[in-house]
Amino acid sequence: MSVFNLHSQYQPSGDQPQAIDYITAGLEKGIKNQTIIGATGTGKTFAMANIIQNVGKPTIILSHNKTLAAQLFSEMQEFFPENKVSYFVSYYDYYQPEAYVPSRDLYIEKDSDINETIERYRNTATQNLLSEKDVIIVATVSCIYGLGNPEDYGNLSFKMRVGDVLNRDRLFTRLGDLQYERRQNDFSIGTFRVRGEIVDINLFTADDRGVRLEFFGDELESIKLINPISGEFIDKVNEITIFPAKHYATSQEKLNAAVKDIERDLEIELKDLRDAGKIIEEARLKQRVMYDLEMIQETGFTKGIENYSRYIDRRAPGTAGACLLDYFPDDYLMFIDESHITVPQIGGMYEGDRSRKTNLVDYGFRMKAALDNRPLKFEEFKRRLNQVVYVSATPKQYEINLSKESAKEVLN
Repeated sequence: MSVFNLHSQYQPSGDQPQAIDYITAGLEKGIKNQTIIGATGTGKTFAMANIIQNVGKPTIILSHNKTLAAQLFSEMQEFFPENKVSYFVSYYDYYQPEAYVPSRDLYIEKDSDINETIERYRNTATQNLLSEKDVIIVATVSCIYGLGNPEDYGNLSFKMRVGDVLNRDRLFTRLGDLQYERRQNDFSIGTFRVRGEIVDINLFTADDRGVRLEFFGDELESIKLINPISGEFIDKVNEITIFPAKHYATSQEKLNAAVKDIERDLEIELKDLRDAGKIIEEARLKQRVMYDLEMIQETGFTKGIENYSRYIDRRAPGTAGACLLDYFPDDYLMFIDESHITVPQIGGMYEGDRSRKTNLVDYGFRMKAALDNRPLKFEEFKRRLNQVVYVSATPKQYEINLSKESAKEVLN
């Protein structure tokens, strides 16, 4: 029995039933690549929803822009109101990447405006993947960018049950490790507050939930879901899992090891710059990295911490970091919508990022590890795929060649 429950007043019609059955049969046989060809307005989204229900696997739907992704997300929410439908796109309303233009000796500092609502949706997406089976995520190609290690993200989470005996000082330390900040008056998202025997946590999730923990001594007497703004009671639960407030949260042990490795490599890179006569670059790099290390040691975080993700993840130089696709189980399903646009977009992300970062490294603004904070190369993306259905009115030869030996249907 499928974990997905499709709600619709309509039934598949025209060519839809044949396409749905054909693609479903191919997926059940283990076919890796299939293509649905259909013009706009032929019901491709409804066909995808029926296939998702039939197959019952955690699913990601890739779109090439935020507008189409938002539309797909809305439609999937309507089709699957009882299931975990999430939205994962870039959380920047405005983004000016860090860059250096040698010809003008112009350093451009990273400047961005993060959309808090979208950040909540992103966190909810990864939390759902690590705790639920009935997950559908609508995403843009931002899903191939580094996100933080899913193993760390999952291991840092912790479950509390009514009746548990908890040392509250340890609880507060644990919440700090998860990047939740203790505040008394400003109860904003990603914070917690303590009032006598009550601990309130403003969760970093899309549904505007807070958690109220009520203690009697060290015993957890009740867990309530509340509106974090009004404090209004929503529901009472027997257990709750608290996930990190930021994707780059990791254990103190790993941070300590990362700091040592960064210090070791920093000395090597400073010597290389010094030997090359790049005195200004040497001073620049030393000042930047020493400040970042101080912040990491004091708070567990620093602006631009993703540039040190290779050290935190304990990865070898040149390897890609984890991305959203690494949060999925091995047996998952991917739809690539408007694949004739989306596939080339995925293939072009790496080179543009590499060119910009190379200047930052060469001129002492970043360590070499910053080059490994990057989107996936296309070959790395392909290695993370399980079963893919390409959806397009005009698929390119790439999709057609991959799907030659598979079920391929046309929606007219």
